[in-house]
This record gives sequence, C-alpha cells and structure tokens, in this order.
Amino acid sequence: MIDPALADAGLGDAEDDDFDAIESHDSLLPDHRYLDRELSWLAFNQRVLELAEDPSLPELERANFLAIFASNLDEFFMVRVAGLKRRIVTGLAVPTNIGRSPVDALADISREAHKLQLRHADAWTSLVRPALADAGIEITDWDALSPDERGALSEYFQAQVFPVLMPLAVDPAHPFPYISGLSLNLAIRIRNARTGRQEFARLKVPPMLPRYVEVPASSEIMRFIRLEDLIANHLSDLFPGMEILDHHAFRLTRNEDMVIEEDESENLIQALEAELMRRRFGPPIRLEITDDMDDVTLELLVRELDITDQEVYRLPGSLDLRGLFDLGRIDRPDLRYPPHLPTTPVAFQPGDSNSRADVFKAIRKSDVLVHHPYESFTTSVVAFLEQAARDPHVLAIKQTLYRTSGDSPIVQALIDAAEAGKQVLALVEVKARFDEANNIVWARKLEKAGVHVVYGLVGLKTHCKLALVIREEEGVLRHYSHIGTGNYNPKTSRIYEDFGLFTTDPQVGKDLTRLFNELSGYAIEKKFKRLLVAPLHLRKGLLRLIDAERKNAAAGRAAGIRIKVNSMVDEEIIDALYRASAAGVKVEVWVRGICSLRTDLPGVTDNITVRSILGRYLEHSRIFAFENDGDPQVYIGSADMMHRNLDRRVEALVRVTDPQHLQELLSFFDLAMDPGTSSWHLVADGVWERHAEDADGNPLVDLQDTTMGMIQKRRRARAVR
Repeated sequence: MIDPALADAGLGDAEDDDFDAIESHDSLLPDHRYLDRELSWLAFNQRVLELAEDPSLPELERANFLAIFASNLDEFFMVRVAGLKRRIVTGLAVPTNIGRSPVDALADISREAHKLQLRHADAWTSLVRPALADAGIEITDWDALSPDERGALSEYFQAQVFPVLMPLAVDPAHPFPYISGLSLNLAIRIRNARTGRQEFARLKVPPMLPRYVEVPASSEIMRFIRLEDLIANHLSDLFPGMEILDHHAFRLTRNEDMVIEEDESENLIQALEAELMRRRFGPPIRLEITDDMDDVTLELLVRELDITDQEVYRLPGSLDLRGLFDLGRIDRPDLRYPPHLPTTPVAFQPGDSNSRADVFKAIRKSDVLVHHPYESFTTSVVAFLEQAARDPHVLAIKQTLYRTSGDSPIVQALIDAAEAGKQVLALVEVKARFDEANNIVWARKLEKAGVHVVYGLVGLKTHCKLALVIREEEGVLRHYSHIGTGNYNPKTSRIYEDFGLFTTDPQVGKDLTRLFNELSGYAIEKKFKRLLVAPLHLRKGLLRLIDAERKNAAAGRAAGIRIKVNSMVDEEIIDALYRASAAGVKVEVWVRGICSLRTDLPGVTDNITVRSILGRYLEHSRIFAFENDGDPQVYIGSADMMHRNLDRRVEALVRVTDPQHLQELLSFFDLAMDPGTSSWHLVADGVWERHAEDADGNPLVDLQDTTMGMIQKRRRARAVR
C-alpha cells in the first residue's frame, strides 16, 4: 500500500526492500562517523559563551548570555549527567552514541565542563564585569564601599534580608541539613566563645530576594553588591556571641530528571506529583565552590553530600551567574540590542485602523505563513483562538499544549470557548520537562471550566504544535488549522524564532481531525495525507525523501537537501545524509544545538555543510526541504532529529505548498548559509569556528536583524498599496 504522504511527495513507489539495500550501504560508512552528543552539547553552550565574550555586543546582552550559559549548564547536569550517573548506579551501562561507556563519558564531560566553567567565570570577572563598569554599571564589593554606603545597606539588611534568613547549625544535636538543588549557600565556621569549640553552620541565600542589591546612589554610576556579599558581612548579627572564623559560598546541583512508569500508574497526574516531590531529593551530581574554600570545609561538604572529587568544581569569583538575569531590570536601553517591534502578518492586517482583522476570512483567502517573533504571535495565533472562542459559528476547538504561561490568553480563550458552550479539547502534555507542576495547575483550571482535558498516550510525549477550529459556514463544516514549530506560549514567542502555518485545506483538516481523535483515544497508527507524524511514520517518511534525493543525484537530476533543526543526533537520519552526500547531493544542515553529524569524512561528507546561528533570538523552527528534481518538497513542524522525537513523541510535520511560502522558507535558508552571514561553521573533529567578521574586520550580516528588516519592508509595501 502506498503511503499517501509519500505519494504527495512523489515517493509512493518506495518499497521496504529499498531499505534492505540501504542497510547494506552502511558497511561502506566509517565506524567512527558520529560526534559525541554530550560533548557536542557542551560545544553548543560554548557558542553561547562566545557571544558573552564578544566586545561588539551590548554590555547587558553579554551579561544575559552569561546567565543563559549558566542556566543551560545547570539543566545539562540535572538531566544529561544525571542520566549517565543513573545508568552507572543501576548497572544499565548502555554505551553512548559513539560507543563510550557511561563512566568514560562522565570523565569526558567533567574535563570539558571544568574548562568551560573556568572560562565562564573568567569571562565575567575579566571581560563583562569591567565592560559594565565602563558603561556606568558597577558590581562592587563590600570592602570598596564608603562608611555611609555600608550604613545604608546595613539598614536594608536589617529590614529586608535578616528576617528571612535561616541559619542552620551542624552539631551532635543538629544533623547536616538538606541542601536543595541549585540553591546558593554559605558554609560558615564559627567558634563558640564559651566552650571554644569550632562549629559549622549552613546559611541559604534567599532566592526570592534580588541577587544584586543597589547601593544608594552617590553618583551617576549605578552600583550593586551581591546579596551573598551583603549577608556575609553581617554574619555576626546571625551568630551573636560567636567568633566568625571563615565563610565560603557553595552550590549543589541534584539529579532532577524524572522517570514515570505510566503503564503502572492509574493516575498520571498523581504519579507526576509524587515524582515532583521526589525530584527535590535527587542525589547530588555537582558541587560548585569558591576557589578560596579551605580544606576543612570542603572535606565536610564532600563527606556529608557524598560527592566525588570529579564532581567538585572550584571556581574563581561569584557562583551562580544565573543571577545576572537580575540585571535585566536596569533601565539602560543603550546597553541592549536595538528594539525589534513585531509586525502584524500582512494577511491579518485590518482593512482600516479602527477595525479588527477577520482572521478566518484571511485564512479562507489563502494559506498564511507566519514567522515569529518578527511577526506578532498576539495578532496571529492568539487572535485566531480568541476569535474562535467568541465566534457563534465555531462549534469546536482542539489544541495541543506542551508549554505555555500560567496567565496565557490562549488558556483563557479555551476557557471562554468552553463556557460559551463550544466543544473544546485540550491535549496537555504534563510531562514537559521542568514545566510539569505549572502544566498540572492550568490543566486542572481548564477542566473546571468544562474543557475536555486529556494527557496524551501512554509512553509518548505529545510534542506537536497543533490547533484545529471547526466552524459552520452555510451548513457546511470548515476546518481552520494551525501547525507550528513552537509552543503556544505568548512569553517565549517574543524570543523564540518559529514558523506557523494557517490553512483551510480540507486534507490538513481531515488529517488533524484524525490525529486529535487518536491522541484522545489510543494509538497513532494511521497514515496521513499532508502530514508526517511520529512515532510511526515521520522517520520513514524523511528517510524516503532523503533517499529520493540520492537517487535523483545518481540519475543526474536536480537534488538537494536542507534541514534546520535544534538537534541532529539520530543515526539513521545521519547515515541517510551521508549516503546522499556520497552520491553527490548537496546537503545543508542548520542546527542550533547538538550535532552528531560530522563534516570531516573524506568521500562521505564532501557535500555536507553545517552551520549554527545564535543571537538575540533562539533559533527554534524546524524546516525540511528537498529539491525533488525542481519541484521542492518543504515541511515545517515540531520534530528534531533525535531518538526521543522520532520514537517516543508524537510529532507532526506539515508540507508547505504555497509557492510564495516555499520561496520565503528557501530564501531564509539562503541567507543563513551565505558566507557573508555571521554564523559558526562545523569543521574537523567537531570544532565550531565562529565567522563574525570579513577579511577586513567588518561585521558579517546578522541574520536576525536582516530578517526583521525584510519583514518590516514587506509590511510597508502592503501599506503603500
């Protein structure tokens, strides 16, 4: 039987025995043909760090990149490193994607992570902190303050900080306290003046208070002191009658990955809530300490926390540079990127300034492709759902929700629609990592409003980004569909780059109707016309599309493959790209994060180019484009090229058919791959080289600034007409 999705792509004649032949080709590929995925992730975070080190970027943006690096690395340890440790402890020593044992992989990670954390600390102390000071924002120390400034800060300490501090003693009557993950702490050694005994105490730096406390203004320069520095210089107030011998900052990272046995859980929500509680007590996996910590204190922490020497990170300067996010409240627009104002997509612009756009009318006219954050999420996706909620002709709304904000207008629109008597289905993925608790809260809020809330399929995360509106028009039901590459989250939509397709194509509507029915029912088994859906058909569909390009090249026909993803790890997809390249197909891969694909295998990767672009926006869209002998087949959707996306998630790609939209997507790719565009190039041995200047030292084109300019120009052209 021919797969309709592949028939549409001109690949319906591909037979399973083609794949048997493909397997035999793998013997021609070298054994060591993948890059280590964990080290590749660390290389991605190094690219983030390189932005912080770049003196051409605005100072507060550089500080923000330092905070992003720190936050990224925390999650890497809590999930990826924790997973490797769990394999070792449980005896499930499954090799990594390049055949390394988990023990060896941990050693590799530790070596690279130590180097990166030291470089990160140096970037703050030697580069960004001085640059901020030169720009009039000084992060100072207690010792550098005048008596008057100290007095004013002491008053702040007594009024705002002291009441919420909780010093915990460690002695025979007080066991070593529980240290929560990612908390910043002070380890304090004191001497009891009455007994002469040395004691130990732990003091948690309150996370709800501003990390950087502003020093009362005495000049035009804004000055801040770290909260832990302020606390450390008032320890005598916390331990009256005690001699403060020493104090040092430390920070612990715990395993916060989650394992849910869904098939053994009668109630997924209850199981998740129990696992969220367990997560707080996960085993330690990293201990960060200041480089001046004495051996006595360190030995105590290592012993009590059961940490190995490999898991200790001794760092210069302040710990937990996520706190630099706190500088975002500073009102210095001159130290930030110039503002980009999202435009309303041309198709959704109202006829005059006093009217509200009719989103349904615009989509009926033709498919609409939107590009966030250059084009407004609010005046496209949110407007679509809000109009559906209040439209009396709308009978039903169905939507997947993977991550969204608690005060989301999308959640409110679904509630309004349910309260208006419409049929509303919300498929909430409560297993979205680190958003589990939030998703549970608003899932229950939706249920109370009468929304039909389902939690997806056992063993699969629902990651696809889909919305379907059923509207009655002249006695006939019309399907209005939205398929996106990003979450239905109004907040992240301002900084995440994503595409979304609106269409009334009946075939897409039928595909989504069947898919939603299966998501709220049992299994994803059916094939679809204009969609490629994981876990059963997406990988197979992509492999056939890739192999069709290989065959075209072998036959002398036009062939080419372009893929934009966040991660490129899946071995089957990578091997297919290798085979296509070896056959002469030009393969261009645009990847933000992890990339296990190599570019340095002679005779295999000669036609493969890999680029990475990072900047003010997080490149998040996924695009899959195939030349197809001059009849381009282009898909957008939610799937990355990873095992979890292709095997353990419900993902969906939709084929884009409008010639204008195809040109827009391919032109976007042209700009990204142009040698004149600032980007990182993947070269030999997994090294990423940054190309940000030309031979004369002039800055290369910024893809994101250029894209914003092009979209604004498009809107102005519409206004002139």
